[in-house]
Amino acid sequence: MSGLSQDVRYALRQLRQKPGFAVVAIITLALGIGANTAIYSLLDQAILRRLPVHEPERLVMLRYSGANTGHVSSYGGDDKNYFSYPMYRDIRDRNSVFAGVLATDAVQVGVQWRNQPELVSGELVSGNYFEVLGVKPAKGRLFVPSDDVAQNANPVAVLSNGYWKRTFASDPGVVGQTILINAHPFQIVGVSAPGFHSVVTGQAPDIFTPMMMKPQVTPDWNDLDNRRSAWLNIIARLKPELSVKQAEAGLNPLWYSARSEELKEIKDSSASFREKFLNKSRVLLVDASRGFSPLRNSIEGPLLILMGMVGLVALMACANVASLLLVRAASRAREMSVRCALGAERTRIVQQLLVEGLLLGLVGGAMGVTLAPQITGLLMREMLNPGTTDLPFSSSLDLRILAFNFALAVAVSLLFSLAPALQVWRADMVSALKQQMVTGGGPLRFRRVSVALQIGLSLLLLVGAGLFLRTLDNLKAADLGFVPERLITFQIDPDLAGYPKEQTLPLYGRVIDRLQVIPGVISVGATSSGDMKDNDNTSNITVAGYAQKPEEDMDVQRTRVSVAYLATLQVPVLAGRGMLDQDNVPGGKNVVVNETFARYFYGDPRNAVGKAFGWGGGNATKTDQIIVGVARDSKHNSIRTAPSRTVFEPYLHDNRFNSMTYYVRTSQKPEAVESGIRQAMQELNSKLTLGEFRTMEEQIDQKLSIDRIIAQLAGGFALLALFMAAVGLYGVLAYSTAQRTREIGVRIALGSTRAAVLKLVLSEVLWLAGAGIAVSLPVTLLLTRTLKTQLYGVSPNDPVTIAAVGFLLALVALFSASLPARRAAKVDPMVALRYE
Repeated sequence: MSGLSQDVRYALRQLRQKPGFAVVAIITLALGIGANTAIYSLLDQAILRRLPVHEPERLVMLRYSGANTGHVSSYGGDDKNYFSYPMYRDIRDRNSVFAGVLATDAVQVGVQWRNQPELVSGELVSGNYFEVLGVKPAKGRLFVPSDDVAQNANPVAVLSNGYWKRTFASDPGVVGQTILINAHPFQIVGVSAPGFHSVVTGQAPDIFTPMMMKPQVTPDWNDLDNRRSAWLNIIARLKPELSVKQAEAGLNPLWYSARSEELKEIKDSSASFREKFLNKSRVLLVDASRGFSPLRNSIEGPLLILMGMVGLVALMACANVASLLLVRAASRAREMSVRCALGAERTRIVQQLLVEGLLLGLVGGAMGVTLAPQITGLLMREMLNPGTTDLPFSSSLDLRILAFNFALAVAVSLLFSLAPALQVWRADMVSALKQQMVTGGGPLRFRRVSVALQIGLSLLLLVGAGLFLRTLDNLKAADLGFVPERLITFQIDPDLAGYPKEQTLPLYGRVIDRLQVIPGVISVGATSSGDMKDNDNTSNITVAGYAQKPEEDMDVQRTRVSVAYLATLQVPVLAGRGMLDQDNVPGGKNVVVNETFARYFYGDPRNAVGKAFGWGGGNATKTDQIIVGVARDSKHNSIRTAPSRTVFEPYLHDNRFNSMTYYVRTSQKPEAVESGIRQAMQELNSKLTLGEFRTMEEQIDQKLSIDRIIAQLAGGFALLALFMAAVGLYGVLAYSTAQRTREIGVRIALGSTRAAVLKLVLSEVLWLAGAGIAVSLPVTLLLTRTLKTQLYGVSPNDPVTIAAVGFLLALVALFSASLPARRAAKVDPMVALRYE
């Protein structure tokens, strides 16, 4: 132990003598390990990890093929993942292949606790939800099937563990107490287990309510008995003895029977629709061990790309530290030879070097582990759910990931700390004692290969970063079809404030009237489907005079709007006219469609004016709606995707929607009007909660959060890689130049000029940089093709980006070589020749 303690003290003294080397090595390891740990931790939780439930491998999610039932209300993912409640009930009660079948739907509810109103996320679940998943309560009890038998019969609620801690201060006494949900009393019966958020991966609902309480949770939108309204997800647990294929085979006869019942409710359907709806429709079982996750579809690609990039950074970090340690090993060759000449055992020297490497690895790994949770937390808030307090994933590190990355840092340091020992084992003692260094072709070749590799990886990372940065610029500059500047948006849901149905529509009009008189307000518009919010509301239609093709998708985006909505967003009308006050009446027919709708069905926007269509499928003579105008296309959900066929319908035509998103156009900076808006709404009704209150520019910025964080991280990783390559290049040139000191002195003594010496050193730089770029460029061109789906407005092999990166690498290489080259050019031949 005394020898080990002595080795530790000596190692610390050695590191203090070379602080620059120690700091660069430790920071390199810390950044590489920390970033790698953080990205993989998030990737593991969002994409790879199974749900924290009992036997998740037996969970499957239902989806179907064939025609939609009718109206689909989704919060993300494929429409074919959503089912009606009667269909869920048929599958739950009549199947023979599942041990349990649950249903779920994401909602927002207004909660009032101790006279403090709050808008929170919720989840409507079937009574067997927790039972099928095998989730245990932290306090009280969870739902049982008897809680979900009759509509409005059991107003009970379960709190999520995070919400319980955040709002109720982990008070066990809240179990049994009453809270108000949408102004209706609900009894808290329990708290869910810590670590469990939802069967929908990426969501973190604050409160759970039984499915049969839907009339109170989503007032004025029941649809529990409507077979033509698809809005919930179904997840089931397979019986132990059945495979997925066997379960599908056993379930599809039931599916055919239930669809036959639904088809009876669809009047005037065509033969092709009936064939697609019934005979060509099958129910499919998809692995649900990781839950249902619309979020996964949006972040899986970016996370995998970031994982690949950070993996390359970690590889560069290891190569860089290895190169630094080998350079340091060469400089210590004479020291080790002296110690051997004085009688030191070689095993003792190896022990000393291992201790030094272990210290570097431990410190670098510890710093990386310290950084990783901070990076993970930042990424979660930026990529997953900006602004929320209860995130669906944890920023704490998984022990497996932690152990692997920590071990990697230590292993690299230990492995390459042994390089001096290998040199001592094979060294020529006389030569080593005469010279300051021992020339070794093998170590030098390794360092050159290492630097060329780092340059090549830097090229790949820099090109990727350049493409992502250009993508972000293109997205920010994209034409949205509306003007986002000086536009404030917020959402209200009267149901959550206890408004009865008959007062909801009049309230929407009073809100508009109240907002219009605020100083600084130009106009006010409202819509049931907010822009840039990923909330689609689609319905199928029948267009009078249009010959529908077999298997043709006739779904359109159905958006209820106020009369001034298009004018407030400054969306121009291309043909016909905009909406007028006389259009916004109960049972009215006049609507406005967008350019995509008009071109799809009529060829030219001018041809659409005056034409008719009807809601629903199967009747080519319907004339329920009359097109009075065609508006220019505008982006609704995503900047990347083309506008979908959209109908703008005055909101008094149909009251089957829950909330309204308002847009306020101001004549001055939005910040100057925000307080006036809040005060006006407070005066109108203090119980109304203003949800998602922000400027439209902030809404768009949030929409671009994933693209922004990818560009920022890719740029950060690329700059880190460039720094590592510069350090590695400098180390190799400094080492090789020092070893060639006598050669350079001879050249100068024989008449060589300083410029020739500079050329000699810089030629090595050009050779290393050129070799790295030449080898990596074809690989870069190949790999950037995999980024195609993440890019916007730029080619994966964009020549401007590649040329700019090549120029930047050349500048960095010349800068790294400048100091060793100047030193070589200043060598005094008399000093260089006196080497013994």
